Amino acid sequence: MKGKVLIIDNVADTANIVARNLANEGLAVKAVSSAEAAFALLDTWKCDLIILEINLPGMDGFEFLAEFIKTNSIPVFILSTRSSEEDQIVGLGMGADEYITKPFSVKILTMRVRAMFRRMGMAAALSCSEPKRLYNFGPYILDTDAKVLKKDNQFVELAAKEYALLTFLAENYEKHMSLEVIYNKIWGGSFGRLSTVTVHIQRLRKKIEDNPAKPTWLVTTRGIGYRLDKVVAYAI
Repeated sequence: MKGKVLIIDNVADTANIVARNLANEGLAVKAVSSAEAAFALLDTWKCDLIILEINLPGMDGFEFLAEFIKTNSIPVFILSTRSSEEDQIVGLGMGADEYITKPFSVKILTMRVRAMFRRMGMAAALSCSEPKRLYNFGPYILDTDAKVLKKDNQFVELAAKEYALLTFLAENYEKHMSLEVIYNKIWGGSFGRLSTVTVHIQRLRKKIEDNPAKPTWLVTTRGIGYRLDKVVAYAI
């Protein structure tokens, strides 16, 4: 059975983009432009997740959320132009499960929706039963299933060893990896010297860092080795 998502947003372009992407994930999606229309629809159509804009005509999103959670435990994602810290605190404090501000990444929103369905034990409601792993750091997304790195949705060309090195560090992003460990994993200790790791780190930094001399992502751990920093991992 398909998972069902209700989008409540009076900006048709946003609702259509989100609906189209979630439908591509195998979800059944409906969209309405007001809280009042949402309540009317929910009388006859039960959903599994709601994506809610705060700025709505008539009853606003906060009012909808306050009324909705009185009788429902369905997860609610706020997706709103209201981006102040106060609004986010209010929304999450009222019971929203996520608060995502506009402008937003459709890909990241889709990842979070998929993650929520898995947490609800509804992975089968998605079109892909086998999750894949994505690693996000800054403007980059590393897709280890497709074996590609993208920056702002543009492909970044990497040599095979550079990709293998980046993937290994991403998969171990919570750890500080020594030169020996990296060398044995990527090169198998079969040839060359440990310095080859440093050479490939430098090459990789030139491709992903704004300032390779002062790296933001691929950082050096003094006396240990290297680490890919500021990584958020997603299984989708």
